[in-house]
Amino acid sequence: MVPLRTDIYVPVMMEIAIAVTTAARGFGYDVLLLTSDEGSAGVRRVAGSGLADGVILMDVQLDDPCIDVLRETGAPAALIGLPGDPSGLACADYDFAYAGALCVEHLAELGHRDVAFIGYAPAVHQRHSGCAERTLGGFQAAADRLGLRVLHRPCEGTFESVAGVVSRILADRPDTTGFVVQNEGAIQPLLSLLRASGRVVPEDVSVVALCPEPLAEQCSPRSPVRPGSSANSPWNRSPTGWPGGPRRRSPCSRRS
Repeated sequence: MVPLRTDIYVPVMMEIAIAVTTAARGFGYDVLLLTSDEGSAGVRRVAGSGLADGVILMDVQLDDPCIDVLRETGAPAALIGLPGDPSGLACADYDFAYAGALCVEHLAELGHRDVAFIGYAPAVHQRHSGCAERTLGGFQAAADRLGLRVLHRPCEGTFESVAGVVSRILADRPDTTGFVVQNEGAIQPLLSLLRASGRVVPEDVSVVALCPEPLAEQCSPRSPVRPGSSANSPWNRSPTGWPGGPRRRSPCSRRS
Protein backbone atom coordinates (compact mmCIF):
# COMPACT_ATOMS: atom_id res chain seq x y z
CA MET A 1 0.00 0.00 0.00
CA VAL A 2 1.55 3.27 -1.22
CA PRO A 3 -0.66 6.26 -0.35
CA LEU A 4 0.30 8.95 -2.88
CA ARG A 5 -0.30 12.02 -0.75
CA THR A 6 0.45 15.48 -2.08
CA ASP A 7 2.88 16.22 0.77
CA ILE A 8 5.30 13.37 0.05
CA TYR A 9 8.04 13.07 -2.56
CA VAL A 10 6.40 10.63 -4.97
CA PRO A 11 9.56 9.64 -6.95
CA VAL A 12 11.08 8.08 -3.82
CA MET A 13 7.89 6.20 -3.02
CA MET A 14 7.67 4.87 -6.57
CA GLU A 15 11.33 3.86 -6.55
CA ILE A 16 10.66 1.72 -3.49
CA ALA A 17 7.47 0.34 -5.04
CA ILE A 18 9.39 -0.70 -8.17
CA ALA A 19 12.04 -2.41 -6.03
CA VAL A 20 9.31 -4.29 -4.16
CA THR A 21 7.68 -5.35 -7.43
CA THR A 22 10.99 -6.53 -8.91
CA ALA A 23 11.86 -8.54 -5.80
CA ALA A 24 8.38 -10.07 -5.68
CA ARG A 25 8.65 -11.25 -9.27
CA GLY A 26 11.83 -13.06 -8.31
CA PHE A 27 9.76 -15.14 -5.91
CA GLY A 28 6.93 -15.67 -8.39
CA TYR A 29 4.55 -13.10 -6.89
CA ASP A 30 2.59 -10.29 -8.48
CA VAL A 31 2.10 -6.99 -6.66
CA LEU A 32 -1.21 -5.16 -6.35
CA LEU A 33 -0.34 -1.50 -5.81
CA LEU A 34 -2.94 0.40 -3.78
CA THR A 35 -2.33 4.14 -3.93
CA SER A 36 -5.52 5.59 -2.42
CA ASP A 37 -5.27 6.95 1.12
CA GLU A 38 -7.76 4.50 2.67
CA GLY A 39 -5.82 4.02 5.89
CA SER A 40 -6.89 1.22 8.21
CA ALA A 41 -10.08 0.63 6.21
CA GLY A 42 -7.99 -0.24 3.16
CA VAL A 43 -5.84 -2.67 5.16
CA ARG A 44 -8.97 -4.34 6.55
CA ARG A 45 -10.48 -4.60 3.06
CA VAL A 46 -7.37 -6.23 1.60
CA ALA A 47 -6.88 -8.55 4.56
CA GLY A 48 -10.50 -9.70 4.51
CA SER A 49 -11.06 -10.02 0.78
CA GLY A 50 -8.34 -12.44 -0.25
CA LEU A 51 -7.01 -9.90 -2.78
CA ALA A 52 -3.46 -10.55 -1.64
CA ASP A 53 -1.45 -13.11 0.32
CA GLY A 54 0.23 -10.38 2.34
CA VAL A 55 0.52 -6.63 2.84
CA ILE A 56 3.51 -4.30 2.50
CA LEU A 57 2.77 -0.98 4.17
CA MET A 58 4.63 2.26 3.39
CA ASP A 59 4.60 5.80 4.83
CA VAL A 60 4.21 4.39 8.34
CA GLN A 61 3.12 6.70 11.16
CA LEU A 62 4.33 6.42 14.75
CA ASP A 63 0.78 5.74 15.94
CA ASP A 64 -0.44 4.24 12.67
CA PRO A 65 -4.02 2.91 12.96
CA CYS A 66 -3.20 0.30 10.32
CA ILE A 67 -1.03 -1.52 12.85
CA ASP A 68 -4.00 -2.43 15.04
CA VAL A 69 -5.80 -3.85 12.01
CA LEU A 70 -2.77 -5.94 11.03
CA ARG A 71 -2.52 -7.36 14.52
CA GLU A 72 -6.26 -7.96 14.74
CA THR A 73 -6.55 -9.75 11.40
CA GLY A 74 -3.23 -11.58 11.61
CA ALA A 75 -2.55 -10.74 7.96
CA PRO A 76 1.03 -11.45 6.87
CA ALA A 77 2.65 -8.03 6.62
CA ALA A 78 5.92 -6.15 6.31
CA LEU A 79 6.38 -2.46 7.00
CA ILE A 80 8.72 -0.08 5.17
CA GLY A 81 8.85 2.28 8.10
CA LEU A 82 8.93 1.95 11.86
CA PRO A 83 5.87 2.59 14.07
CA GLY A 84 6.13 3.69 17.68
CA ASP A 85 5.60 0.10 18.83
CA PRO A 86 7.13 -2.33 16.32
CA SER A 87 6.85 -5.39 18.56
CA GLY A 88 5.89 -8.49 16.61
CA LEU A 89 6.11 -6.69 13.28
CA ALA A 90 8.48 -7.10 10.34
CA CYS A 91 9.90 -3.60 9.75
CA ALA A 92 12.67 -2.09 7.65
CA ASP A 93 13.62 1.56 7.75
CA TYR A 94 16.48 4.03 7.59
CA ASP A 95 17.91 5.20 10.90
CA PHE A 96 16.36 8.65 10.63
CA ALA A 97 17.19 9.65 14.21
CA TYR A 98 20.86 8.97 13.53
CA ALA A 99 20.63 10.89 10.25
CA GLY A 100 19.24 13.93 12.04
CA ALA A 101 21.96 13.75 14.66
CA LEU A 102 24.66 13.29 12.03
CA CYS A 103 23.57 16.46 10.23
CA VAL A 104 23.90 18.47 13.44
CA GLU A 105 27.27 16.94 14.28
CA HIS A 106 28.59 17.76 10.82
CA LEU A 107 27.51 21.41 11.06
CA ALA A 108 28.91 21.69 14.58
CA GLU A 109 32.26 20.38 13.34
CA LEU A 110 32.26 23.18 10.75
CA GLY A 111 31.77 25.73 13.51
CA HIS A 112 28.09 26.57 13.07
CA ARG A 113 26.21 27.55 16.23
CA ASP A 114 22.84 28.65 14.81
CA VAL A 115 21.12 26.01 12.68
CA ALA A 116 17.68 25.84 11.07
CA PHE A 117 15.82 22.65 10.18
CA ILE A 118 13.47 22.96 7.19
CA GLY A 119 11.19 19.95 7.30
CA TYR A 120 8.26 18.42 5.51
CA ALA A 121 4.84 20.07 5.32
CA PRO A 122 2.87 20.57 8.57
CA ALA A 123 0.47 17.76 7.62
CA VAL A 124 3.35 15.25 7.63
CA HIS A 125 4.16 16.10 11.24
CA GLN A 126 0.49 16.28 12.21
CA ARG A 127 0.01 12.66 11.22
CA HIS A 128 3.28 11.75 13.03
CA SER A 129 5.07 10.29 10.03
CA GLY A 130 7.92 8.19 11.39
CA CYS A 131 10.63 9.47 9.08
CA ALA A 132 9.89 13.12 9.85
CA GLU A 133 9.40 12.73 13.60
CA ARG A 134 12.47 10.56 14.12
CA THR A 135 14.74 12.82 12.07
CA LEU A 136 13.59 15.89 13.98
CA GLY A 137 14.02 14.07 17.29
CA GLY A 138 17.58 13.03 16.46
CA PHE A 139 18.34 16.54 15.22
CA GLN A 140 17.04 18.19 18.40
CA ALA A 141 18.73 15.73 20.76
CA ALA A 142 22.11 16.22 19.09
CA ALA A 143 21.67 20.01 19.10
CA ASP A 144 20.90 19.96 22.82
CA ARG A 145 23.93 17.78 23.50
CA LEU A 146 26.25 20.04 21.49
CA GLY A 147 24.76 23.31 22.70
CA LEU A 148 23.59 24.60 19.31
CA ARG A 149 20.77 27.10 18.88
CA VAL A 150 18.26 25.53 16.50
CA LEU A 151 14.76 26.04 15.19
CA HIS A 152 12.43 23.90 13.11
CA ARG A 153 10.18 25.21 10.37
CA PRO A 154 7.84 22.90 8.39
CA CYS A 155 7.48 23.79 4.73
CA GLU A 156 5.15 22.88 1.87
CA GLY A 157 8.06 22.65 -0.58
CA THR A 158 6.86 25.19 -3.14
CA PHE A 159 9.11 28.12 -4.01
CA GLU A 160 6.70 30.56 -2.36
CA SER A 161 6.53 28.49 0.81
CA VAL A 162 10.31 28.11 1.00
CA ALA A 163 10.76 31.85 0.44
CA GLY A 164 8.41 32.59 3.34
CA VAL A 165 10.12 30.09 5.62
CA VAL A 166 13.63 31.37 4.83
CA SER A 167 12.50 34.97 5.35
CA ARG A 168 11.08 34.11 8.78
CA ILE A 169 14.15 32.11 9.78
CA LEU A 170 16.51 34.97 8.94
CA ALA A 171 14.22 37.48 10.65
CA ASP A 172 13.99 35.38 13.83
CA ARG A 173 17.61 34.17 13.80
CA PRO A 174 19.73 36.46 11.62
CA ASP A 175 22.91 34.64 12.72
CA THR A 176 21.75 31.35 11.19
CA THR A 177 24.57 29.90 9.07
CA GLY A 178 23.61 26.23 8.92
CA PHE A 179 20.56 24.63 7.30
CA VAL A 180 19.32 21.04 7.43
CA VAL A 181 16.67 20.19 4.85
CA GLN A 182 14.36 17.18 4.95
CA ASN A 183 12.06 18.22 2.14
CA GLU A 184 13.05 17.32 -1.40
CA GLY A 185 11.01 20.12 -2.95
CA ALA A 186 12.67 22.77 -0.78
CA ILE A 187 16.33 22.07 -1.57
CA GLN A 188 16.84 23.92 -4.85
CA PRO A 189 14.60 26.87 -3.88
CA LEU A 190 16.58 27.23 -0.65
CA LEU A 191 19.89 27.32 -2.50
CA SER A 192 18.54 29.87 -4.97
CA LEU A 193 17.09 32.06 -2.22
CA LEU A 194 20.29 32.02 -0.21
CA ARG A 195 22.25 33.00 -3.30
CA ALA A 196 19.79 35.82 -4.07
CA SER A 197 20.18 37.13 -0.51
CA GLY A 198 23.94 37.37 -0.92
CA ARG A 199 24.72 34.26 1.14
CA VAL A 200 27.07 31.98 -0.76
CA VAL A 201 27.15 28.22 -0.23
CA PRO A 202 29.51 27.01 1.20
CA GLU A 203 31.48 30.17 1.96
CA ASP A 204 28.79 31.92 4.03
CA VAL A 205 26.32 29.16 4.88
CA SER A 206 26.27 25.37 4.87
CA VAL A 207 23.35 23.25 3.71
CA VAL A 208 22.87 19.58 4.58
CA ALA A 209 20.11 17.78 2.68
CA LEU A 210 18.54 14.43 3.46
CA CYS A 211 17.55 13.32 -0.01
CA PRO A 212 18.24 10.78 -2.78
CA GLU A 213 21.72 11.01 -4.31
CA PRO A 214 20.47 11.84 -7.85
CA LEU A 215 18.56 14.82 -6.49
CA ALA A 216 21.59 16.09 -4.58
CA GLU A 217 23.73 15.80 -7.69
CA GLN A 218 21.25 17.91 -9.68
CA CYS A 219 21.41 20.82 -7.25
CA SER A 220 23.18 24.06 -8.05
CA PRO A 221 25.64 24.42 -6.45
CA ARG A 222 26.03 20.71 -6.89
CA SER A 223 25.86 18.79 -3.61
CA PRO A 224 28.62 16.22 -3.13
CA VAL A 225 27.37 12.89 -1.78
CA ARG A 226 29.00 11.09 1.09
CA PRO A 227 28.41 7.43 0.19
CA GLY A 228 28.24 4.72 2.83
CA SER A 229 30.37 1.61 2.80
CA SER A 230 28.79 -1.31 0.99
CA ALA A 231 29.47 -3.36 4.12
CA ASN A 232 27.01 -1.26 6.10
CA SER A 233 23.28 -1.50 5.63
CA PRO A 234 21.28 1.73 5.80
CA TRP A 235 18.39 -0.15 7.32
CA ASN A 236 17.07 -0.64 10.82
CA ARG A 237 15.51 -4.09 10.84
CA SER A 238 13.38 -5.38 13.68
CA PRO A 239 11.34 -8.39 12.60
CA THR A 240 11.70 -11.81 14.16
CA GLY A 241 14.76 -13.56 12.81
CA TRP A 242 16.33 -10.46 11.27
CA PRO A 243 19.40 -8.73 12.67
CA GLY A 244 18.28 -5.99 15.04
CA GLY A 245 19.68 -2.61 15.97
CA PRO A 246 20.91 0.30 13.91
CA ARG A 247 23.66 -0.01 11.34
CA ARG A 248 25.74 3.16 11.34
CA ARG A 249 25.69 4.56 7.87
CA SER A 250 24.81 8.11 6.93
CA PRO A 251 21.81 8.30 4.57
CA CYS A 252 22.55 12.02 4.14
CA SER A 253 23.54 13.81 1.00
CA ARG A 254 25.45 16.84 2.17
CA ARG A 255 26.56 20.22 0.95
CA SER A 256 28.99 22.14 3.11
